[in-house]
Amino acid sequence: MRVRSLVRLPAAWTAAIALAATGAACTMGRIGNGDGSDPNKPGGTTEAAVDGVGKMGMRRLTRKEYDATISDLLFENTSNGFTALPEDVRDPFDNDFTTQNVSGALVDAVETLATNAALRALGKTDVRSKLVTCTPTGPGDAECLKTFIRSFGKRAFRRPLADDDVERYAALSALAVEGKDFWVGVECVIRAMLQDPRFLYRVELGSPIDGRPGVFKLDDFEIGTRLSYFFWGTTPDDALLDAAERGELHTAEQIRAQASRLLESPRARERIHRFHALWLGYEQLPHDPALTLAMKKESSALIDRVVFDKKLSWFELFKSTETYLDTALATHYGLPAPSGGAGWVNLTGTPRKGLLSHGSFLSVAGKFGDTSPTQRGIVIRTRLLCQDVPPPPPDANVDEPPAATATSKCKYDRYAMHRTGGCATCHTRLDPVGFGLEQFDQAGKFRTEESGLPECKIAGEGNLTETGNFKGPGELGDRLIESGLLEHCLVTQVYRFAMGHRERPEDAPYLDSLGKGFKSSGFRFDTLLLDLVSTEWFLYRREE
Repeated sequence: MRVRSLVRLPAAWTAAIALAATGAACTMGRIGNGDGSDPNKPGGTTEAAVDGVGKMGMRRLTRKEYDATISDLLFENTSNGFTALPEDVRDPFDNDFTTQNVSGALVDAVETLATNAALRALGKTDVRSKLVTCTPTGPGDAECLKTFIRSFGKRAFRRPLADDDVERYAALSALAVEGKDFWVGVECVIRAMLQDPRFLYRVELGSPIDGRPGVFKLDDFEIGTRLSYFFWGTTPDDALLDAAERGELHTAEQIRAQASRLLESPRARERIHRFHALWLGYEQLPHDPALTLAMKKESSALIDRVVFDKKLSWFELFKSTETYLDTALATHYGLPAPSGGAGWVNLTGTPRKGLLSHGSFLSVAGKFGDTSPTQRGIVIRTRLLCQDVPPPPPDANVDEPPAATATSKCKYDRYAMHRTGGCATCHTRLDPVGFGLEQFDQAGKFRTEESGLPECKIAGEGNLTETGNFKGPGELGDRLIESGLLEHCLVTQVYRFAMGHRERPEDAPYLDSLGKGFKSSGFRFDTLLLDLVSTEWFLYRREE
């Protein structure tokens, strides 16, 4: 019980959160450039740059980020946080700080996870040797423990520890002496640090800008943390922390160079896969594990080819006439199996083209055990066009499918009620989009008639009011590109994912600049990511 009382720190949460919210001086490491120079240099801050700085609060690690961070810190592969921590709100991303609330369930889960992680780590000899590089002379070896505290603390808090923090954690060596075991102290330090708000939250303070109340210039460690969680979804590696400590993360060139390095890692591919899966809604699919894996692999392979391997226009995701299939998925789609059990298959002459024809995307937005033209229309409008769709009126019964009658047995006829009266205002923008995808069922299989109703033929014809008629996912992709809204929405969604909040009016200059750069690059997705982090706006935060 004594160990528990020393390492459990929920009372510190309120103080740490209040400290960050008020923009008080940071107690961990130094604020400013890593070389001790003026954080407002070089070149000062232009008025235009400040006008594009968005408001930013503290971002808590998401469940995925928590697990990835623990894995990196303790040299393991874990998903314990994903199952134990409260579920993240997804709209569509899981890292919006405005939805992250502190709760008793969160505090309890964090304590349990920290305790178990420390025990797992120190139960493995090879992990012990990686974590503690010195050889303890006995249970009370304070210097060896401090060496570990500085090393582990720098990685856990994403910046070097101040001396008073080192001393505070070193006080836990008393428990090692009492227990006659040096590793008891190490265990307590790990447990304490993994419950510290500075580990669980990405605290950004920065330095105030003269003449710009409420605007702060981030230091190199804060910038390094932004980079790492954006590109990798985890804590900065040693190279990034070392660059921050040398003061090499405060110019556009320096940041772009580090971002380019991060993009070359397989971790960046995984992160970009997840961005698209969250955005388009297919991170979790309602199929058996084998089919789900095959569908996600199909979409990830296309993303890799377009974004990383061939560096094509991002629009090729919607225009590609080839897709990556294994034998089982090809059979599922009714397509010829690739030679060798898996590979690229030519889709010319088939009703498929691009990512919108993948089973991953077509599995999204089902309802009542079937596809829903309305729900598919909502996905297209809100996620791919960034348009708002108002909720249905209170008296609308959305829990029952449109009822069949003697004259409206087929789905298109059953949805006719949406095309008249007060419902038509919204449904005329939604249902025609969804009906254009109706020839594909909720598992991505092609069909020409409704299940069990051979008399109900499916035309698969739709309309996007902005650009016109289409048939099938390939032509829908063409209409979306023609609208000019898709590219703007992509930029907006990448911004939301990177910054952990929805855009606000003050963010407009940042988004406008990114949109222009994206277009001039030939719509290169990797360029969009690099541009986002190497603009002056990325170096600042505006106080909430």
